[in-house]
Amino acid sequence: MKTKQILLAFLLFCVGFASNAQTARIKGIILDENNNPVEGVSINFQDKGTVTNENGFYILTIPANQRITLVFTHISLKRATLRIELKTNEDYEYNFQMSDSDELLGEVIISSGKQKRVEGITAIEPAIIRQIPGANAGVENILKTLPGVNSNNELSTQYSVRGGNYDENLVYVNEIEVYRPFLIRSGQQEGLSFTNTDMVQNVDFSAGGFQAKYGDKLSSVLDITYRIPTHFAAALEASLLGGSLTLEGVSKNQKWANITGVRYRDNSLLVNSQETESNFNPTFADIQTYLTYTPNARWQWGFLGNISQNTYNYEPLTRQTNFGTIDEPIALQVFYEGQEKDKYQTLFGAIKTSFTVNDNTTLKFIGSVYHTQEQEYFDILAAYYLGEVDSNIGSETFGDVTFNRGIGTQLNHGRNNLDALIINAEVKGFHKIETHAIEWGVKYTREDIRDRLVEWEVIDSAGFSINPPRDFPVNDQPYNPYIGPLVPYQDVRATNFVTIDRFSGYGQWSKKATLGTSEVWYNAGVRMQHWQVSGDGVQSQAQTVFSPRAQFAIKPDWNSDMVFRVSGGFYYQPPFYRELRDYDGVIQPDVKAQQSIHFIMGNDYSFKMWNRPFKLVSELYYKTLADVNAYTVDNVRIRYRADNETEAYVYGADFRINGEFVPGTESWFSLGYLKTEENIQDKGYIARPSDQRLKFGVLFQDYVPSIPSLKMYLNLVYNTGLPGGSPSYADPYDYQLRLKDYRRADVGFSYVLTEKNDLRPEGHWLKHFKDLSVGLEIFNLFNNQNAITNTWVRDVYTKTQYGIPNYMTTRVFNVKLTARL
Repeated sequence: MKTKQILLAFLLFCVGFASNAQTARIKGIILDENNNPVEGVSINFQDKGTVTNENGFYILTIPANQRITLVFTHISLKRATLRIELKTNEDYEYNFQMSDSDELLGEVIISSGKQKRVEGITAIEPAIIRQIPGANAGVENILKTLPGVNSNNELSTQYSVRGGNYDENLVYVNEIEVYRPFLIRSGQQEGLSFTNTDMVQNVDFSAGGFQAKYGDKLSSVLDITYRIPTHFAAALEASLLGGSLTLEGVSKNQKWANITGVRYRDNSLLVNSQETESNFNPTFADIQTYLTYTPNARWQWGFLGNISQNTYNYEPLTRQTNFGTIDEPIALQVFYEGQEKDKYQTLFGAIKTSFTVNDNTTLKFIGSVYHTQEQEYFDILAAYYLGEVDSNIGSETFGDVTFNRGIGTQLNHGRNNLDALIINAEVKGFHKIETHAIEWGVKYTREDIRDRLVEWEVIDSAGFSINPPRDFPVNDQPYNPYIGPLVPYQDVRATNFVTIDRFSGYGQWSKKATLGTSEVWYNAGVRMQHWQVSGDGVQSQAQTVFSPRAQFAIKPDWNSDMVFRVSGGFYYQPPFYRELRDYDGVIQPDVKAQQSIHFIMGNDYSFKMWNRPFKLVSELYYKTLADVNAYTVDNVRIRYRADNETEAYVYGADFRINGEFVPGTESWFSLGYLKTEENIQDKGYIARPSDQRLKFGVLFQDYVPSIPSLKMYLNLVYNTGLPGGSPSYADPYDYQLRLKDYRRADVGFSYVLTEKNDLRPEGHWLKHFKDLSVGLEIFNLFNNQNAITNTWVRDVYTKTQYGIPNYMTTRVFNVKLTARL
């Protein structure tokens, strides 16, 4: 207890972070009245300026969050002026024609998000994502501190949003939908998220009520934009968990730009802190590139490519888990033989082109190919002893197992292979007509999946093989002889060759107007998807759904800066491959799209406190769900019933206050409450696997006042316990106990060697770096025991089945080096 108090006191004393300079960049191409590029145009603001090159291209760094006036001058053309205000780290492109007469170009204000406030979107600064510590640092690590976003597995990048599951979240990179591997069963097998945080420009997140232009999922949208480089830069990171290297640059004529990142990760440091002793040799690596070509101001091409490979070799040795009560402590001891060898290899490539027809019309084409080859091979024999622990403090055997209550063995075998190819082709359009905006898109997707699933489990308790719990005669040996067949306790075997063709499209309308003295925004749209499932031994099925959606926002003309939002609509999720596969691995082609109706009311209140900017965002939501495809969760693997025989509901409230609790930095505190229940085959309502009632999250940055180069980053999450789950073969109505609350705090300390570069003389070696820092990270600072799921163990004598918690990582220390040129 004293150790925790000392650590907490030190943490509160050291809280710290100092932000980067509050700047933004404006860039573009200047043409004359004949659409020829103009070289030698001077762009100036106060004492700062730049000049266009032979292609008419310019780029200038300007102060952020303040309205300034840019002056454009040329020896043979008249002066032009532009008033502009950009947000921090904003990259804004402004192209225009210079004429032979003086011209006031107008006013451009890119606030941090007037439009995003209206749409109910949370914007996250990339710098925060790179700095905040976490066992699986990245975009998803930050999302887990937001209200309504829940996860109790620090080794996984997957998350649930407002009562949904891991498969209900959309992820886009540069408007291109990205996918996860299919077969992953455990968070420790995941390795790397698709998103490379060193390549990110913008991160936007919506937890519900999103517009029709986004895809067909039930819960959330994560919309990520990679940046287009404007000069050479490099970033290097190395730690005990792996490392990354990112290079970016641009051609001399500014038409070609590329950013490429290579990453490597090894989770041994984290996994070896778990209860199971093992020989563990994982390697997770990927290379990702984003190449752009801009031949002129109206046309742009981009290529996004990714190659990743996760190799997971696992040989468990022993495990001991203590559970039960103080009066009746119980221990599970397990001795293992065998190993697991998994491999996930993915290739992804996408081309996107954008053509600006005129100032009011833009057309885009997106084509992508995703190919994944996955294998899971395992044979693991576990001999377990379920025993009573000596709780007598004065005893010589205190804490040891003194009586074995149950003895048994369990053999798990798997030979799973999957090969999936997903092809997308999409056309999108944007049209501005006076104060109206029209957006539309059509898309074709083909999913070709070849899957072989072979898994079986044999359980032997006290020398007797246990039969499956369903549809088999009772085995009550040794009292009566058993004459039935000896079969595995669980046996799943299936081979599926499945093709899914999808046609989808959307159209939406937006308008900004006034209502009396108030500003108002309207958005209405509809999505459609038609899909057909076919394959070997599969009876072809086709279905169609329509999803109308709408948003309304109003900003009253009050002294207080408030925006009120109402949004909702129908959200259908046509089944993906995993949702078509039932508990036995058999494809059910007639599975319907799950339906969710969203009702969301929100308030966005911006204010100043301590003469610094703050924002309080509040949302109330209710979702009713029909044709639900009920499921069970084993670690991060979801198995569906594939029958649409469930209905459900979700309601809750989310609150988040963010702002400069420390001058120049952003921190936030989140609070969320939700309740979600489901009714399976009219048996009555029970808690869904995602029923995580209370959520509290903190993201905090600070610095030590006496040592401003020493920064501190805190990531804290508290979630009340999830339902403990049930075996996939069991009736979930019989398994309604909850896991313990999830409590985790990760803290990072970083010493920035380049903090005082402005005071160093020219030629100093540190002047070559934009940032050079060394740091210490402490994961699970207070060493809390958090459980992800239960392992179900049978006691043959009492005929009791125990749920043994599968605990996650303990306290782990990591050191890190970061360098940026």
